[in-house]
Amino acid sequence: MSTKKTIYLIRHGETDFNKQGIIQGSGVDSDLNETGRKQAEQFYQAYHHIPFDRIYTSELKRTQQSVASFKKNGHSIVVIPEFNEICWGIFEGQKGNPESHKIYLDMLEDWKAGLLDRSIENGETPNELQRRQKYGLKKIMAKKDENTVLICMHGRAMRSFLCLLTNTPLKQMDVFKHNNLCLYVLEYDGQKFEICEQNSTQHLWI
Repeated sequence: MSTKKTIYLIRHGETDFNKQGIIQGSGVDSDLNETGRKQAEQFYQAYHHIPFDRIYTSELKRTQQSVASFKKNGHSIVVIPEFNEICWGIFEGQKGNPESHKIYLDMLEDWKAGLLDRSIENGETPNELQRRQKYGLKKIMAKKDENTVLICMHGRAMRSFLCLLTNTPLKQMDVFKHNNLCLYVLEYDGQKFEICEQNSTQHLWI
């Protein structure tokens, strides 16, 4: 791994599905809505001065659209499929109802209890999610000439990825809060990552 690296980690901007409470996961490739596009532009205006060596996104449009202004202004974007959102199985594309909400909350309790090989029907487990994220992280850390990078991913994926970076047990992933287009900043000193900024939305109020 490189001696030092700074990671700016953001969640994608708002989509209509976010607004409507419809579960997206990795199987629903939605676009940002008007609010999401505004959030993306606000983030760009606040952070375009940072000399990012590379910008990474998942395969899904909502992450790529969240950094579109960086691409428009000369940054290259690298897609890493391992950074896709967790697969929510049969819940994807569905609006929550009392029954599905109970199943979802029960699943979260299982995960908090360390039962990380459980998933929503036809979905992905937290252990499966983090295993693929390890490959994505390995790709980034292998780039020794990239000292400052921006990564755009998804809510549940971000929680798992933050556990991976900070060596936090995966069952504790819900301690990492997130909002649409929130920012975490992490510094790697050659041995470990440290969170310098977490769930910041300061740029959205400029």
